[in-house]
Amino acid sequence: MTIRSTLIATTALLALAGCGQKQDNSSAYATNSADTFNQAEASAPGAAQTPAMGASQNFVNTAAASDAFEIETSKLALNNGASASVKAFAKKMIDAHTASTAKLKTLTAGMTPALTPDPTLNAEQQQTLDRLKSLNGKAFDEAYIAGQAAGHQQTLDALKAYATTGDVPQLKSFATDLIPTVTAHLNMAKGLKA
Repeated sequence: MTIRSTLIATTALLALAGCGQKQDNSSAYATNSADTFNQAEASAPGAAQTPAMGASQNFVNTAAASDAFEIETSKLALNNGASASVKAFAKKMIDAHTASTAKLKTLTAGMTPALTPDPTLNAEQQQTLDRLKSLNGKAFDEAYIAGQAAGHQQTLDALKAYATTGDVPQLKSFATDLIPTVTAHLNMAKGLKA
């Protein structure tokens, strides 16, 4: 698996994990959600690789950025959205991804060597966030819903990939545990109406 595939899988895993946190508390790692991520983000601040932990560091950075993206776009939804269902979904995403970020930090701090998640958004995430900032009402809701569905699908794909081919057992378990949560959030996003 290429580093790009690993990053995409990791981002998706973390994004989706956050989505399911509040809905399925039985999952030890119901955290992280992600939208569109790409290996090019490996050059972002804090994404430096070491020979032994390069792919793992990229995975946790992608997951952290995914959580940050979900939280920020969902905060916008609370203010700029019009639909009550969009606002309720956004609240769930904020809660789930905040919890996901905390779990990711705890998990990675306990590793040897420890990994430090970098929540810096990639260029595509930043562009989407900036676009959402300029929208209100139904136009915002439509763009937010589309972004949530696309992002959760990408996160799901990334989680499945890392769960299968990841190089750190704790992170593979983290990804595996998030798959049901992210799947639930993807289905919720697809069911939203503007």
